[in-house]
Amino acid sequence: MKKGYLSPMKIKIYTTDDCPYCVAAKNLLKRKNLAFEEVDVSADDEFDALVKKTGMKTVPQIFCDEQLIGGFQELTQLDREGKV
Repeated sequence: MKKGYLSPMKIKIYTTDDCPYCVAAKNLLKRKNLAFEEVDVSADDEFDALVKKTGMKTVPQIFCDEQLIGGFQELTQLDREGKV
C-alpha cells in the first residue's frame, strides 16, 4: 500500500453509540480529513446483518471500497505505517 492509501477510497464505518473504539476511529479519520459514511448498528437487526456479512461481533468495522480492513486496531496500524 502506498502512503495515503485510504484517501481516494470510499470509507464506511459500522458503529454503535456507546463504543469508545468507534469514537476513536471516527476521530482518527476526521483528523486525517477522510470522508466516511457511518452506519449505526445499535439496532439488533442491523447488527445481526453485519455479523452475517463479516462473521465478526465487534465494532467498529471499517470498510474501504467494500473491503473490510478491520477495526480500530487495524486502522491505527495503517496510520502508523503512513497509509492513512
